[in-house]
Formats: sequence, C-alpha cells, structure tokens
Amino acid sequence: MNQSTASLPQLSDQHSPQAILRAGLQAAGGPVALACSFSVEDVVIIDLLQEVAPATPIFALDTGRLNEETYETAEAVRERYGVHIDWYFPERAAVEQLERDKGLFSFRESLENRKECCRIRKVEPLGRALAGLSGWITGLRREQSVTRDALEPLEIDAAHGGILKINPLAFWSSAQVWEYAERRRIPVNRLHRQGYPSIGCAPCTRAVQPGEDERAGRWWWENPEHKECGLHRR
Repeated sequence: MNQSTASLPQLSDQHSPQAILRAGLQAAGGPVALACSFSVEDVVIIDLLQEVAPATPIFALDTGRLNEETYETAEAVRERYGVHIDWYFPERAAVEQLERDKGLFSFRESLENRKECCRIRKVEPLGRALAGLSGWITGLRREQSVTRDALEPLEIDAAHGGILKINPLAFWSSAQVWEYAERRRIPVNRLHRQGYPSIGCAPCTRAVQPGEDERAGRWWWENPEHKECGLHRR
C-alpha cells in the first residue's frame, strides 16, 4: 500500500521501540516482515516482536559470503524463539557470470564494481523478499553513520514501490541496544565482541579501530558517504 509521508504518525525519541513497531504495523495497513541480518539490533527487534507481534515474518539474505558466525547466530535465534526464517539467495546465473567475468574480488577495484556485487547478491534478492509486502522492519539507527543520521522511525520507501519502512531503533544509541541485549540475554553474533559493530559479507567487513564510527569496518577502502549497499537507498 503506497502512502505519503504526511499520512504517517509523528514519532519522536520519546517513543519506545515497541511504540514505533505498533504504530508502524498499524500504518502499513497490510503484511509486514522483518529483514534480519542477525546483527545485535535485528535480534533485539525479534525479541521485541515477541511482545508486540510475534507472528511477524522474518527473512534473511544469504549472499553466499556471510561469516560462519552469522549462520551460528541465525540458528541460535531460530532455536531460542522458535521462529521460521525465510532465506533469499542471489540468482545463481548472475553470480556465476560476475565471477567468471571479473574474478572473486572485483568489488575492491571500484565503487561501481562494489555496487554491482551488492546489487547481485543483496539488492535483487531483497526486491523478491519485499514483493507483496506493505512494509518492512529494519535495525537501522541514526547513530550508526553519516548516511543514516537523518533516519526517521517511519519512512516511505520510494526505492521499493512506496511501501512503509519501520525503523524501531532509529533513536537508540549503541549503549541502549547492548543494555537491552545483555538484560534479555539474547543470542549475539560473536564477531560483535571482537570489534565488529557492523557485520556484512566476510570479505567486506573488518573490525573497527578505536575512535572510528560503527560502520567504519564496512568497505573500509571507501569514503564514509558511500558506505551503503543499496538496500537502504535514500
């Protein structure tokens, strides 16, 4: 269901993630799913959804280059909450053609090549995952990077047909996320405790250095303003 920004509830940092989820699910007016990368933020949202809307579908994108620790977390989440996870994969022929033509690490050669790899492995599968939905839930937070500092808790996602994008943790700090995670003892990706605040594909993610922002370890060879894969176009 397409909406306009003016029709959305006005939410602020005084609203809890649960309140944002409830408002978003109501505003969507149709089916909504959580896009889960098994980051600490996404698992926090799964835990919150057990209170707010436990039947909310969950999907994940398997790019073919995820860390083993991410798969371990996915299994721990599935077992802890008894949830079903819909996995989406890139089109086999597109991956094969990319690697035949440009090798295994073309994404490090240019921004254009990196976006091509992300488009094949992440953006196209996301489009299939969102087909038929009225909205989707993400773990994005304003504090994460310069590309997200204007994030709103509810947004119209023009890049995906005008559906609703629900960001229940938009106003939360990293400290708030971790306080919740530890209090609730949720499954947490082991890489987070090894200096990886943001975790993507294994070849494109490293630990951050002291003083760096949370997404500095993603595509570390690029400028900060470019560090999005295309899933969250603004």
